[in-house]
Amino acid sequence: MKMKLIIPLLALFLVSNTIQAKTYNELEKDPEKDKVILYVLKNILTRGHYVQKDLNDDFSEHVYDEFINSLDPSKRYFTQEDLKEFSQFKYEIDDQLRNSNLDFYQLVYGRFLEKVKAAKSIYSALLKQPFNYKKEENINIDYDKVPFAKNENELVDYWRKQLKLQVVSLTQEAEQQQVEKLKKDPKAAQKPFKELEVTAREKVLKNMNDLYIRIDELENSDWYSTFLNSVVSGFDPHTTYMSPRTKSRFDQDMSGKLEGIGARLQKEGIYTKIVELISGGPAWKQGDLEPGDIILQVGQGDGEPLDIVGMRLDDAITFIKGKKGTEVRLTVKKKLDGSTVVIPIIRDIVELEETFVKSSIVEKDGKKYGVINLPKFYIDFDDTKQRNAAGDMKLEIERLKKENVEGLIVDLRDNGGGSLKTVIEIGGLFINEGPIVQVKYRGEPAIIKNDTDSKVHWEGPLVVMVNEMSASASEIFAAAMQDYGRGVIMGGKQTYGKGTVQNVLPLNYYVNKYPDDLGALKMTIQKFYRINGGSTQIEGVYSDIAMPDRYSYMEFGERDLDGALKWDSVKKANYQQTNSYTNFNEVVTNSKERINNDPKFVSINEYAKWLKKNQDDNTYSLNYDSYKKEVEKRLEESKKFKDIFKYDSNLTFNSPSYELAYFKTDTVLKDKREMWHKNLQKDIYLNEALNVLSELKMNKKLELVKK
Repeated sequence: MKMKLIIPLLALFLVSNTIQAKTYNELEKDPEKDKVILYVLKNILTRGHYVQKDLNDDFSEHVYDEFINSLDPSKRYFTQEDLKEFSQFKYEIDDQLRNSNLDFYQLVYGRFLEKVKAAKSIYSALLKQPFNYKKEENINIDYDKVPFAKNENELVDYWRKQLKLQVVSLTQEAEQQQVEKLKKDPKAAQKPFKELEVTAREKVLKNMNDLYIRIDELENSDWYSTFLNSVVSGFDPHTTYMSPRTKSRFDQDMSGKLEGIGARLQKEGIYTKIVELISGGPAWKQGDLEPGDIILQVGQGDGEPLDIVGMRLDDAITFIKGKKGTEVRLTVKKKLDGSTVVIPIIRDIVELEETFVKSSIVEKDGKKYGVINLPKFYIDFDDTKQRNAAGDMKLEIERLKKENVEGLIVDLRDNGGGSLKTVIEIGGLFINEGPIVQVKYRGEPAIIKNDTDSKVHWEGPLVVMVNEMSASASEIFAAAMQDYGRGVIMGGKQTYGKGTVQNVLPLNYYVNKYPDDLGALKMTIQKFYRINGGSTQIEGVYSDIAMPDRYSYMEFGERDLDGALKWDSVKKANYQQTNSYTNFNEVVTNSKERINNDPKFVSINEYAKWLKKNQDDNTYSLNYDSYKKEVEKRLEESKKFKDIFKYDSNLTFNSPSYELAYFKTDTVLKDKREMWHKNLQKDIYLNEALNVLSELKMNKKLELVKK
């Protein structure tokens, strides 16, 4: 099964000179917003994308398949009869795109809405009565390999099987929980199968009702975004259309900041509930708002409050967020006593702490080491002078140097990338002046991107931790450190393999004076290459020391994405290795021997193989007794793996001195750090990285760059 993962982009904000802006007046013959967006996207992509792609029948077929599968991935809505009607457009979508014609979209979208409405009646009726749990039948949940239902009758049977699987699964889980309780308490009450089955059906019905409440909240613009992404993904999997809402979330994600009250919200039925207050944010400082409170109304300053009960969560958030310094008045139902109160809060800039660099100090064998966790290569594109990953990394290194650490681990596990500018600057913290990465536009020679800061901020031993989800900018950093021989790369066999650069283009730039926000296009404009000339595209970065993990045998990464660009290479940049260590090969060999002989790592490798085997088995019995036997068999097999991730290094991790001072007033931050430190203590991969770090011996004649 092909995976459809979107990894955070390696982002640049550029304006392509090859795409000329159009004025709104030039589009007056076809002024509808949807057609305007399609027109602009088509022109930007065909002129500016890294890959020149013809809008032909093959492209048309891609859009056709992608849109239908995006709307109906589980084959719950469309039948082969529907597809027969849709297929009249299968090889005409390219022509429609040229003319900003939406006939295909309107036909499929209209039918989809009809099917969604019908689905509510189907699942409600099917869940009114128990299923036949003695019938011998199976279901394949790899829906890519399942054909669409022939007709409406077969579609209802598809629904029946999918719902039955959910009920069977929940009933079996409840029955298993009773067995476990009985082992602990022989007097524990036991419910009969019939009662457990009724409870399971009721839960499935509630889950389905909640799902369709969320679906009903979606508007044409949401589904149209799905169609547009079916179009733009025909160029490559990392080219995406972002609606105004999506663009706003993207900016927040990349900068780690937002303007608002500093609360995480969640939809619960028709209500908007407070889930968490962000430490240091306006709501946290104000003190009256608490997790579990329900927001009923939102007022802007002295204005009339707006009722948000039943409102879509995205829309409610739009009214709650606002510019720094403005007041929002929330009418809230308190969780504690059910009373209704009005809470005034002055909005401010809120920093999302989990976005940013954090560090810890650990002592091992009498030596202190620093661990820096970098979740992403963040930057505020609207104001690059604001806080960013490079500045924070530099500051954290200086703080750790004051703590007299003798080695450094940079943890990039699960770091999906971010800003090209910041990764070049961060790479430069560990070398003198020199190349960090090469980038290449379509049809042009590669451009070498250099670190221009002559100061080396960390000269000591370095280990870089990565895994299969380390992508894009993470791969640039890991590759540069590997090519220079500056650090040891440890983790999964190879990183994700995303070697492309995206540019975020606001569509309104190309349609001057258009009254509404048209969203933005995240478009692949470059590929990047290691300084040794090789691409990280598809291949990723291979670890110097590969450690088995649960994903070792899974289909993962860029190589498993449809339409991913191919690997290639360019000329090697002019650089030389740093000659950092006198015993690099010896340390790597020692680590590999430890890993190969460590019972924990051996068990993890066996567990990964077992997971792969189960992942490939996508067929389940719908006979209750047979299903139960299958689950019990897997449960029995899994018992030998239950303790493989139970590990304790017996090391103590602490925050740097500067952070300890914050804990006196910020207990939330203190609790988060203590939890992180406990996880570090239980991290077998980090412990091996510390072993490697402790063995590395620096070359006194260190050469950090070729000038």
